[in-house]
Amino acid sequence: MKRNYLIVGLILIIFFVISFLTNIIGPLVPDIIKSFDLSLTLVALLPFAFFIAYGVMSIPSGILVERIGEKKVMMLAFLLAFLGAFLFSWKPSYHLYLVSLFCIGAGMAMLQVATHPLLRVAGGEENFAFNSVLGQLFFGLASFLSPLLYSYLLTGDNQSERVNQIFGNLVPSDLPWISLYWIFAVVSLLMVVIIFLIRFPQVDLKADEKVGAWQTHVSLLKKPLVLMYFFAIFAYVGTEQGVANWISQFLETYHEVDPQTLGARTVALFWGLMTAGAVLGLVLLKFVDSRKVLIGFSMAAIVSLLMALVGSRSMALICFPLVGFFASVMWSIIIALALNSVRNHHGSFSGILVSGIAGGAIVPLIVGWLGDNFGLRAGMFFLFLTLAYIGSIGFWAKPIVNNKLLGQNKKLATT
Repeated sequence: MKRNYLIVGLILIIFFVISFLTNIIGPLVPDIIKSFDLSLTLVALLPFAFFIAYGVMSIPSGILVERIGEKKVMMLAFLLAFLGAFLFSWKPSYHLYLVSLFCIGAGMAMLQVATHPLLRVAGGEENFAFNSVLGQLFFGLASFLSPLLYSYLLTGDNQSERVNQIFGNLVPSDLPWISLYWIFAVVSLLMVVIIFLIRFPQVDLKADEKVGAWQTHVSLLKKPLVLMYFFAIFAYVGTEQGVANWISQFLETYHEVDPQTLGARTVALFWGLMTAGAVLGLVLLKFVDSRKVLIGFSMAAIVSLLMALVGSRSMALICFPLVGFFASVMWSIIIALALNSVRNHHGSFSGILVSGIAGGAIVPLIVGWLGDNFGLRAGMFFLFLTLAYIGSIGFWAKPIVNNKLLGQNKKLATT
């Protein structure tokens, strides 16, 4: 179909909002532990509730897109996110927080399923890796801003006055961080209105872009290559969340870093450098095969994480954000390699891939359980396994369509 930049732009905005709602849990972990008196395992159940929704909702969401279309699914997704954020904001408790995060996660799963095949079609499959990294840039920018918003609301001598002026009696005085979920509720409702008002052009997916029946998913899951890419997404999201969710708690536990100031800024810098890495990735993917980029960035992420875990306080403050920098291109490259490695059923395959986001539920939970039993530092060593698997993709991936390099058409024309 003709390139549709309105759809591409809308998808980039949605990526921003998804990230804004998703990645605030990490900076909040120390506050959540103190507010509800939780162990590391219990607090890890919060991202578990959020990301397990991807495993539950991804394939059904793909089928729903087929039946009612992208626009209605996107509106339903943000309505579900609004409901989750509003419920917890109105009656904050640990158990309702679990329910709230599951609702928000389900909404985000619906959005991911609706947007990725759409981005591949609207932007062109030869530009899919590039557009996906551009999406990662928007994703990282929102993740950088949300911890800074948290720090702005909850630090300083007049933080209580600031929260009261904005939210009045809606936020309990002993739980000021709840104010963020009121903001998330408003943002989600605003996105419903924006999507409703936008006139969607007709987007006709090819037969291989459509989500198939349940039997199609079953047949795909029997293929080793599909499972390998599923676990690739599982490993990536598990790594991303396994680092981001525990940075602030790690720094407070081992280096006595204030989680509301320097801890929050370090998490923000993790996402900020992920944004900067995405910019570098946009350039690299025009000159270097995406598999080589993935191998190099994976190795650099392993080294950075090792230095953050065993190094000094200043080393940890530098190297944790560097992990975000080197993780910046992983998601987009894995998605592009996966969808460009099969000839058909891309819609069904996308649903399976998005189900792999459940890694963000399992891996932080494993880290938390190991942390309760052996110490958080030892628990975070588990992340070297997931990073190693991500790096291995660059060696075994055999895409049918490679990322388009600058000068490639000219070179082909002269041969």
